This record gives sequence, structure tokens and C-alpha cells, in this order.
Amino acid sequence: MHDQSHADHGHHGHSHGIESLAGAPPGYRRVLWIALVVNATMFLLEIGAGVASGSVSLLADAIDFLGDAANYALSLAVLAMGAVMRARAAMVKAVCMLLFGALVLGRAGWAALAGDTPQPVTMGVVGLLALAANVGVGALLYGFREGDANMRSVWLCTRNDAIGNLAVLLAAAGVLGTGTRWPDLAVAAVMGGLALAAGLSVTRQARQELAREARASSR
Repeated sequence: MHDQSHADHGHHGHSHGIESLAGAPPGYRRVLWIALVVNATMFLLEIGAGVASGSVSLLADAIDFLGDAANYALSLAVLAMGAVMRARAAMVKAVCMLLFGALVLGRAGWAALAGDTPQPVTMGVVGLLALAANVGVGALLYGFREGDANMRSVWLCTRNDAIGNLAVLLAAAGVLGTGTRWPDLAVAAVMGGLALAAGLSVTRQARQELAREARASSR
């Protein structure tokens, strides 16, 4: 999230009043739309593959794609708004990340007790497709990674997705090699932990930006 114009003073929490679309970095809206379409498509693919293969890590990745699609839509909705609204949107997305992390950890715990061994070939093929999708989106978003909390949350979601995809591929290899479900559950647990960490990080930054805006408006 680099390469912002000087008009985007809000990316360091110094926005004053409502910003126009010119306040967004050039090309950012188009990148968000591409990311939204890619993530919605991958959610539909992975949710089906996760159910069919019995893989918790694929289901976790599918839920993550759905959450990201919603996050991109929210980012598009607040892109033309002031820094306060963008920081509040980032807080909403941070809560979603935290809920996703807790949900994945809970599902992995349940599968540890009652789950079957997933299908590693399906995990591997879909994991590769998901990785390609996220690397592509991540490459588009890389230049915008250091913006405000809202932009940072978008970048962190995509980065974590790519890491998660690599982990799913490792899980597929582990399931294939061991014939057990434990590599799949371990990866799902890591993905849940990543979501929790990212959610806390975005929460801290959004709170700082809201506090700065509150101080600025009280002067």
C-alpha cells in the first residue's frame, strides 16, 4: 500500500473532513473490485471442495475467502469517506478476523475428536488454485500495503491467505504421507492463529487512528 498521492492524508490518520475519491491512491478501487471477484469465486470453489474432501483446512480457507470478499466490499463502500469511517470499517474487519480465527480453531478441535482423514489430492489441487489466486491479488495490493488501518487490513487478509494456501499444500502432503488427518488439523489451527494475530494488529492501528482523529476534532 505504497504510492499514495499527497491527497490521501488519511493514510497516516491526518485526514481533515470528508475525502473525495481523489483521496484514494490511483488504481486502488479497481484493484479492490478485482480482489472482490476473485475471492468470491474462490470461496464457492473451496467450500465445495472442502465439504467433498473432508478437509478442515480447505473449509477454513473457504471461510477466509468469504470474509475477504466481504472485507473488500466494505473497503469499497468506505473508500470515499473520511478517516474516521475508514478506521471504523477496519475495526469491523478486525472483529471478523478474530471471529474467523476462533471459528477455525473450534472446528479443528471438533474434527480432532470426530473427523475422518481428508482427501489429499483434492486438497492439493484446490490449494494450488487458491495460492495462484491470492498471489495474483497480493501482487496487485502490495503497493498499497502501508496505508491506513483499512488498507492495511486488506493487505493482511491477502497475505495471510497466501500463507494459508501454502500451509494447505503442506497439509495435503502430510495427509498423503501419514494417512492421518492430523496435518490438516494442524494447518487449520495455524490459520486460525494467523487470523487472530492479524485481527489484533488491525484493531490496535484502527484504535490509534480513531484516537488521533478524536484529538484533532477537539482542537
